Amino acid sequence: MKVTLVPGFNPGPYTGSGNNTYLIHDRSGRVATLIDAATGKSGHLKTLRKVIGSAQLARVLVTHAHSDHVAGVPAIAAEWPNAEFAKMPWPARDAEYPIVWRSLAEGDEVPAADSALRVLHTPGHAPDHLCFYSEQEDILFSGDLLVRGSTVVIPGSLQGNLAQYLSSLSRIRDLKPARVLPAHGEEITDVVALIDYYIDHRSQRDDEILAVLGAGAATCAEVVDQVYRGLAKELKFAASDSVFAHLIKLEADGRVCRNSDNADHNDGLWERV
Repeated sequence: MKVTLVPGFNPGPYTGSGNNTYLIHDRSGRVATLIDAATGKSGHLKTLRKVIGSAQLARVLVTHAHSDHVAGVPAIAAEWPNAEFAKMPWPARDAEYPIVWRSLAEGDEVPAADSALRVLHTPGHAPDHLCFYSEQEDILFSGDLLVRGSTVVIPGSLQGNLAQYLSSLSRIRDLKPARVLPAHGEEITDVVALIDYYIDHRSQRDDEILAVLGAGAATCAEVVDQVYRGLAKELKFAASDSVFAHLIKLEADGRVCRNSDNADHNDGLWERV
């Protein structure tokens, strides 16, 4: 399997150096599959044209419908109108793009290069989040499940779910793929160590949130100010949304309770049980 990283050319506070998309060529070099679509930046399209060359872009597999992974779909479809676009459905998001989507589900196999990629539903960061696994090559295309050198935001107000995310991490830990190619940052060389760090980090964050709630904090913003000291202003909403995801999990665990009916946003009032 020949895999070429095609950068998305979309750096930013939430995307780091930008998205990674991955082009997979078959042995003949005539057929290609793309993992994720980035945002449609001219640099991405220019590099994609160069790497694809005279091959046929057969399909684009989208890990999830956050805009930095899917917004480039219309531009790619205009350039390669015969390509198939496939992802797990998230109807409210998918309808934003004038594309006929092929629906993917857990356990599906999709052709890529000279073998197949198995679809793994790994929700948590997003409800439709998928990883794509080549059993033959022992390569996992991990989307936003993992990022080397950083943690992953779980956006509680956008259907992010921390309990599901932890379950998805455990699943990939058990799989122990030899190579993990993420949608942001460098290739992950020790997936078990990174996942163990992630799980420990989330447990510690639960304890920190419980501590500040016990000391009188009552809102996500107040928790962020005390737990994420020195955080850049532009990252505070993401931190607040991640705290919200922790609180939803802690509520399900019976460790906090909500003192407002605002169930869908991160501006409610909370207290430790």
